[in-house]
Amino acid sequence: MVNDTVEITTICPDIENSQFALSSSAVDVVRLNNTATPMGSVPRALPRIKVLGTGGTIASKGSDASATAGYHVDLTIQDMLTAIPDISGICEIEYEQLCNVDSKDIDESVLFKIYKGVSESLQSFDGIVITHGTDTMSETAFFIESTIDTGEVPVVFVGSMRPSTSVSADGPMNLYQAICIAADRKSRGRGVLVSLNDQISSGYYITKTNANSLDTFNVRQGYLGNFVNNDIHYYYPPTKPLGCHKFKLKFDESLSPTTTFCFPRVCILYAHQTFPTEFIDMVADKYDGIVFATLGAGSLPDNVNQRALQLEVPIVYSKRSMDGMIPVANLPKSKEGSHNTIIASGYLNPEKSRILLQLCLASNYTIPEIRHVFSGVYGG
Repeated sequence: MVNDTVEITTICPDIENSQFALSSSAVDVVRLNNTATPMGSVPRALPRIKVLGTGGTIASKGSDASATAGYHVDLTIQDMLTAIPDISGICEIEYEQLCNVDSKDIDESVLFKIYKGVSESLQSFDGIVITHGTDTMSETAFFIESTIDTGEVPVVFVGSMRPSTSVSADGPMNLYQAICIAADRKSRGRGVLVSLNDQISSGYYITKTNANSLDTFNVRQGYLGNFVNNDIHYYYPPTKPLGCHKFKLKFDESLSPTTTFCFPRVCILYAHQTFPTEFIDMVADKYDGIVFATLGAGSLPDNVNQRALQLEVPIVYSKRSMDGMIPVANLPKSKEGSHNTIIASGYLNPEKSRILLQLCLASNYTIPEIRHVFSGVYGG
């Protein structure tokens, strides 16, 4: 029997691409088309994009056109913008050089500059682009996604794998694409993104997978779309990473952008055959937390597990493998059946597990609260 009172609506917020709307059996199916709602006669102003420069390979020069190693950071964000295709019909650009360093040298003081640069630009710009070295880009992107509610404003990280002086340098096109992505309305509501080698990915899950290849951010989690011939293709409607815990950082408003702030100290121990417990003893009293890059999906020698169960500091079991996850079921247990202070990282790799544990400790979370935060990425 037909229920005339039932209203059927799409759950997809992408209204522009929803072809039919069905309100009830008593109402005809109406096909939506581009002429149903005419655009306003007043042309929309171009989106305003803020570009924040931090350095990296994209801002580097090599010794000659064939050199793809041994280069050094030398270009400013202004230099890089002059090398990209014309964007005057796409957006209005403002830029700021926060720093100019190799991403291996990004520390907490530089993170603070990036954090403040993004926070202060959210209310005034329609999109934000951050040039960054690829070596630690995934860590900074994860940090920003975890500490700033970007709302609808896209924040796009971009870098390159070849210096600007190299034959077929990838930096100019990557930067051009990142600006186009940040200016596109389809990018709104997607949080922190990474644009590299024609691919659009989630900054929360992105990981560098190759030390040399242009296609270095080719990962399973967070592959959102592509940039092809000036067209931006997203595979899914706007959404942000599930389980991403937002931390509210508390800073003294009088701090200058150059002030260094310090998070609790967390180290990463990389497991291997014959991994000794002495390594744990070397760091247990010097750090506030430990992350293990375990063998497989949480495997460690029995004597290492037993020593870890004796510690009072939080310990996160992550993995050496690029893909996969650490389930709670693989964590060691004490004789009483407790995991004590050991936590499963879920899908997070060791470096992101370190950042998440630091943020938890900085917020004075208890072990059960830390476990709950990691449960968002299917750990805990």
